[in-house]
Amino acid sequence: MKTGKLPFTYGKIVSTKAFTNREEEIEKLIKNLKSGINTIIVSPRRRGKSSLVKKAFIELENEKKLKLISLDLFSISSKEEFLHKFASEVIKASASKLDDWIKISKEFFKTLIPKFQFSAEADSEFSISFDYAGIKKDPSEILNLPERIAQKKKIKFIIAIDEFQNLSEYTGFKTFEKKLRAEWQKHKHVTYCLFGSKNHMMADIFNNPSKPFYRFGDIMMLSKIKREKWIPFITNAFKETGKNISKQNAGLITDLMKCHSWYVQQLSHYTWTRTNKRASKREIQDALTELINGNSPLYEREVEICSRTQVNLIKAIIKGKEQLSSTAVMQEFQLGTPNNVSKNVKRLSESGIIEKAGKKYEMLDPAFEIWFKQIFFNVKLKTYFKL
Repeated sequence: MKTGKLPFTYGKIVSTKAFTNREEEIEKLIKNLKSGINTIIVSPRRRGKSSLVKKAFIELENEKKLKLISLDLFSISSKEEFLHKFASEVIKASASKLDDWIKISKEFFKTLIPKFQFSAEADSEFSISFDYAGIKKDPSEILNLPERIAQKKKIKFIIAIDEFQNLSEYTGFKTFEKKLRAEWQKHKHVTYCLFGSKNHMMADIFNNPSKPFYRFGDIMMLSKIKREKWIPFITNAFKETGKNISKQNAGLITDLMKCHSWYVQQLSHYTWTRTNKRASKREIQDALTELINGNSPLYEREVEICSRTQVNLIKAIIKGKEQLSSTAVMQEFQLGTPNNVSKNVKRLSESGIIEKAGKKYEMLDPAFEIWFKQIFFNVKLKTYFKL
């Protein structure tokens, strides 16, 4: 068997060989960013937004006079912390030497007094902070920092911000949101790529006409990778590592996981690790069992925090019911009143358990759906296979 890196990747950003398809999305995103078009990427969690942006940045990293910045707001819990991080990353991207970082800070900050922090290896780690009162009074100097540096140095910045919706949970966000839009919309040398994992919050920020960021940029809806793209990806990944899987079985993996990027990669990985030479349905079934068992504690917690009517609503959705607030469906599944149905649909959507698909709702997590059917409908895993 050939050696090398594992052919399937999940649970972290995919940017090289494990990244599949998305040719159209990559082309569009790169074209937007190079053309100065702010871009908002919207999709449910675990559909590859971060990997898409990483791939685009890899393609752009050799562009002359183009500086790339990536920020992840997952662990940033306040407006002040965001501003400190924003300023630090802009300065680090502007130059490669410690002396230049300090020079830039002194040159471009006039009203704010920066405080520098360095690690033991100062050339690799650097952060900057400001007096709380100063940035609370007016953060404009920080928000306009990339534009001012870009003008002076005759360069351009592309700034990608992951989990952007987290900003809306900061104290004083409504005022800060207006300030962000007011300053960023004037930038001619900075392009923003904003994305996040909470669809309903991203939609409220960018699709709500009453909000400042409405029509801030081009909105890209990231759909699932198509089945016909997954099959050759899976078969080639097996082949390149000295193993084999038929197109039919690669399609089975894809269908079981409903083309969900995270889970297709995960089930493919589990199948690959169990395969000696050629993957059969037996290896896939064993891999699916491992996947479901491994995720069961997470699914159990999801159900535990759901009310009885919410669990019943999930049952109705899995059964393919479209008219959830119809009298017949509400009575069959004991969903309560139409108002209960509306509230529960909203709650399950915001929790990332269900999503709207055409005229009906469906489960967002295909493995959760398989587990749910196993627990509440007694559907055995072996029923998905004809061994």
